[in-house]
Amino acid sequence: MQYADDMLFFCEPLYHNTLVVKAILRSFELVSGLRVNFHKSEVGFVGISQLDKLLYSKCLNFQQMDLPFKYLGTIIGGNVRRIEFWIPIVDKIRSRLSTWKGRLLSMMGRICLIKSVLSSLPLFYFSFFKAPIAVCNQIRRIQAKFP
Repeated sequence: MQYADDMLFFCEPLYHNTLVVKAILRSFELVSGLRVNFHKSEVGFVGISQLDKLLYSKCLNFQQMDLPFKYLGTIIGGNVRRIEFWIPIVDKIRSRLSTWKGRLLSMMGRICLIKSVLSSLPLFYFSFFKAPIAVCNQIRRIQAKFP
């Protein structure tokens, strides 16, 4: 998966796959003339032993990243069933609404703001993860409290 100058590889945790990823990166360098910045590159692992993590990261010459991490504003590697996972998202919704003073907007302006904030932000996250009922209720309370 690629986005701008970011690249994500998903594969089985096998040493052979690590060599294939390394070959792909080397081929990219030869074809494009660009170089991979190994000081900024990181590799993340899920569900493998520490020894394998060390072996694969040394093979790729990448630093290991800790889970969970953020990619394009989405938290990767967290437990979506826990309320703590959703706290930054709910706080972001709350802060977007609190920066606007509801009293300064007309009723139609308030409705437009609420719909835009409370539909675009959660929709982005809900397209990836299923939110617990408590989180949905918390978002509804934020919407109801907006003046």
